[in-house]
Amino acid sequence: MARPRAFDTDLALERAMELFWKQGYSATPLPHLTARLGIGSGSLYAAFGSKEGLYAQALKRYCDGLVADLEGQMDFALDIRTTLRSVLLALALADVSDPERGCLLVNATTERAAHGSTVEQVRSTMAAVESVLTGALERARVRGDLGTAQSPVELARFLTTFIQGLHVMGNARADRSFLESAVSTALKVLD
Repeated sequence: MARPRAFDTDLALERAMELFWKQGYSATPLPHLTARLGIGSGSLYAAFGSKEGLYAQALKRYCDGLVADLEGQMDFALDIRTTLRSVLLALALADVSDPERGCLLVNATTERAAHGSTVEQVRSTMAAVESVLTGALERARVRGDLGTAQSPVELARFLTTFIQGLHVMGNARADRSFLESAVSTALKVLD
C-alpha cells in the first residue's frame, strides 16, 4: 500500500509556479526545486511524474488563474472601454514593476517554443483569453457600446495579441507614459 503524501501538493505547486516564473524552466535545477518545495526528489516524481510534469501543472495553474481573473473583470464590464483600459494598464504596469519576472505565459512561449505541451498550453490559454474578450465585446455590442460593423472576434484577436506585446514591452522596461499611449491607441479600434 502506498504511503499518504506528507506534503501539501497544492502549496508545492504554487511554490514551483513562483520559482519557474522567476527563473524559467532551464534555470531551475531539480535540487533547487526540491529544496524550495521542501520535498525529496522521490516525492516530486511520485506527485508530479517529473520536472516536466511539475512545470506543466504549474503553467496550467498560472494560465487558469490568468483566464479566471480576466473573466472576473470582463463579466461585469458595464463600460467596455473603461474596463479594457483598466485591465490592459494593470497588466502592463505589473510587468513594469517586476520586469525580471514578467508574464509566465510569455516566458514559457519564448523559453519553450520547441516543447509541444508548452506550446499547446499557451495556445489553449490564448484561445480562452480570446473567448473571454469576445464575450465581453459581444455584450458591449448588444448594449450599443460597440458598432455593428466591428467583429467582436477580430477585435478580441487583436486585443489578445496586443496583451502579449504589452507584456514584452513591460519586460523591456517601457515607461508608464509609453504604455498608456499604446493602450489608448489600441482602444481606438473600438471606436
